Amino acid sequence: MKIVLHNFWRSSASYRVRIGLALKQLPYEYVSGNIGAGGQFADAYRAVNPMAQVPTLAITEDDGTATALTQSLAILEYLEERWPEPAILPRDPVLRARTRALAEIANAGIQPLHNTATLRRIKELGADEAAWARPFVADGLAAFARVVAGTAGAFCVGDSPTIADCCLVPQLMAARRFKIDLAGDPQLGQLAQLLEIEARCLALPAFASAAPDQQPDAVRS
Repeated sequence: MKIVLHNFWRSSASYRVRIGLALKQLPYEYVSGNIGAGGQFADAYRAVNPMAQVPTLAITEDDGTATALTQSLAILEYLEERWPEPAILPRDPVLRARTRALAEIANAGIQPLHNTATLRRIKELGADEAAWARPFVADGLAAFARVVAGTAGAFCVGDSPTIADCCLVPQLMAARRFKIDLAGDPQLGQLAQLLEIEARCLALPAFASAAPDQQPDAVRS
């Protein structure tokens, strides 16, 4: 079996899937989507990912059967269903639902408001795209923190990493990119628990190896 991940170093959705693959200890070939140069709009790529986004997970089985999967949470759920150990979703159905809810706060409630296509349109309309996105990111993280207060152990839900942590760490990275003062802003004081969870995550090899600055297409300043 061969696994190929079409992704981009700074994409938070790609980052989530890299973490999931690393937690599952699944080796894969890294293919850059070349987002900065518009590589995701190539006809060949759009044929497998009609949204022209990253990530796309391409799997070729030993018998030659090929499958391409898109959307980061769908990919993470697939990894969990096909390779259930180590688990990235709790066994308890209520905790599973809350884990998915946390993931969706990041995936649907925050990330679309600061993705490249959205910010490009905001800029075309004459607004400061970073200033426009900043309150959405901050408010979303505050909501994430309120949910985590009722589910956390060492990690977002209990004492082992889940898809919620796979989403949290990239979202905090994006928040820093938008110059949100996660530690010093008194309005965001409730994020202290998230920062503690982030530190525990980044101490794990699976999270550290998936970090944007560790990827082959990373642009280092």
